[in-house]
Amino acid sequence: MKIGMNLLLWTGSVSDRDLPTIRRLKEIGYDGVELPIFAPDESLFSKLGKRLDELAISRTAVTIRGPEDNPISPERSIREKGIAATKAAIDSCAAVGAETLVGPFHSAIGVFSGAPPTRDEWQWGVESMQRVAEHAAKCGVDLGVEPLNRFECYLLNSHADAARFVREVAHPNCRVLYDTFHANIEEKHVGEAVRACADVLGHVHISENDRSTPGRGAVRWNETFDALAGVGYDGWLVVEAFGMALPEIAAATKIWRRMFDSEDQLAKEALQFVRGELARRN
Repeated sequence: MKIGMNLLLWTGSVSDRDLPTIRRLKEIGYDGVELPIFAPDESLFSKLGKRLDELAISRTAVTIRGPEDNPISPERSIREKGIAATKAAIDSCAAVGAETLVGPFHSAIGVFSGAPPTRDEWQWGVESMQRVAEHAAKCGVDLGVEPLNRFECYLLNSHADAARFVREVAHPNCRVLYDTFHANIEEKHVGEAVRACADVLGHVHISENDRSTPGRGAVRWNETFDALAGVGYDGWLVVEAFGMALPEIAAATKIWRRMFDSEDQLAKEALQFVRGELARRN
């Protein structure tokens, strides 16, 4: 397995100014970084990719959708914007050399109808994702569909639902992202949640219950790592933590206070924790 660090702890708009941080993560021992792609730009990300090649560090990427480009909107024009926006993010993935694009791009984050998803919304989501997955395949990019807790979205909350969604998309480039933070809120049994999506599992986010340092909170880590080992998962494990660097998505992350000594210390402790958990199961 490869271990990565999500750069959302530092920034929501990665650029050359983040290269020192990425270099430090490489020196700490991370195999890769997860790049936020909230403003796709093939030219910018192509140049960044060359710099990352020089650092010899792998990369994945993350993106989101909002109300203006919601793939499950009842308005076709908004759904089309959602498809186009995710395709643009995929193009930037290919430009920067990111092998996987993950996130809750199945629907708009922080947008609610006041009711469970309708049959139409589900179908719109599946159809939108099918078109996105076809584009991803042409670009050589895999997708990781991320379910979120009930306070952040209403289409996909459980990993079983995410797996059902991906199976209906029925495209080899479209898989499920398992996130320990959201599982801690939504799943009654972690092992069952992992097994429910094992056949379509493509990516894992390692995130503590307070979105701070993994291993220092309430997530059921023994169950999590036992289950991942039990299903033979061998893909990316990406540490996802949040500080106060992203006021633009604070309404979704709900981070209002600093919960760690420093970003570097969090990254070091997180890597030590994940390596230790993996070593215990080898």
